[in-house]
Amino acid sequence: MKQLLLYLSRQADSLPRYICEQLLQALIGWVPTVVGIALRAGAYRTMMRMDGATAIEDGVRIRFASHVRLGRGVYLDHGAYLHACPGGISIGDESLVMKNAILHVYNFRDLPKSGIRIGRRSLIGEGCILRGQGGISIGDDVYLGTLVQVLAVNHVFSDPTRPISQQGITAEGIQIEDGAWIGSGAILLDGVTIGRNAVVGAGAVVTKDVPAYSVAVGNPARVVRDLKANPLAHPAERGVVVY
Repeated sequence: MKQLLLYLSRQADSLPRYICEQLLQALIGWVPTVVGIALRAGAYRTMMRMDGATAIEDGVRIRFASHVRLGRGVYLDHGAYLHACPGGISIGDESLVMKNAILHVYNFRDLPKSGIRIGRRSLIGEGCILRGQGGISIGDDVYLGTLVQVLAVNHVFSDPTRPISQQGITAEGIQIEDGAWIGSGAILLDGVTIGRNAVVGAGAVVTKDVPAYSVAVGNPARVVRDLKANPLAHPAERGVVVY
């Protein structure tokens, strides 16, 4: 019984909310095509905030739906998973969350900055993972390529006499400013800021801030170009692989 209660507490705000949210998703969450999209566009308003018309494909899973806010024109693709407890997930107008992306706040340690905020006209690519315990803020017109990881949480490992799993975590938060482009497979570690219109190359591991209007590549990522002082005619021509 204790384990069952623990499970339920990590799925919704209350048992009645859990029953309502799960029943609604079970009834129409699987319905394919535009018929299902139309059904969910109306019925899901009863369990989360939707500021206008949205398109939610079949197979999308939502936990703590009462903490989710979707702007006008938001699109959630097949297999997307949103777990919003307790800091919430907010997705701005006309933003897209593509197939099998995971937006996961899952903060049960009462961390003060938890949550995921995505601005307008941004794209979360296929298979991306966003861990928002420390808070993730993504601006307008930001593109995340496929399989990007944005990890606003880290483990403490300073005490060699104790298992790392017992030493706690840190959660500083991650900010991606307007217009940035994060290449496929890149990993953004806790505490970093990606500046406005910055570019992070495919496969890069970002451990430090990336300034605005710059290109950063590698592991660990390093800045290799100032896009204002030395713009690229075309990335492929200069050996910079982004997507």
